[in-house]
Amino acid sequence: MKYKFIPHTADIKFQAFGKNIEEAFSNSALAMLSEIFDKRVKENKRIKIKVKGQDYESLLYNFLEEFLFLLDSKRFLASKIKKIKIDKKKFKLEAELVGDDAKHYGFTNTVKAITYNDMFVKNNSKKWIVQVVLDV
Repeated sequence: MKYKFIPHTADIKFQAFGKNIEEAFSNSALAMLSEIFDKRVKENKRIKIKVKGQDYESLLYNFLEEFLFLLDSKRFLASKIKKIKIDKKKFKLEAELVGDDAKHYGFTNTVKAITYNDMFVKNNSKKWIVQVVLDV
């Protein structure tokens, strides 16, 4: 299982999983994106991103926020995360996103913001788990 949605009174809450932190972060982006658009996005464009944080939670926040920024400012809708790399000591992330122009797609939800409410990034002996609440 890549991610699961958890009932929440007003917003969208999910947990994403991975065998490593990169996979957990990628799956969190896929969970968020699955709530924004309603069909498969073509892979016509590529964008490289770099984000940083002060800890794993701020890095996750900034990573997910970058998807909203690209959607709002460049009308880029990502469908896949490629070549993701996280520097665990400096809390820096680099990734290549693949997607398409947003004008070709219908939207199911408007995500206003990523929140720190109930957010966590955890590692147990078997997998990484991240939890996020999206303000809709």
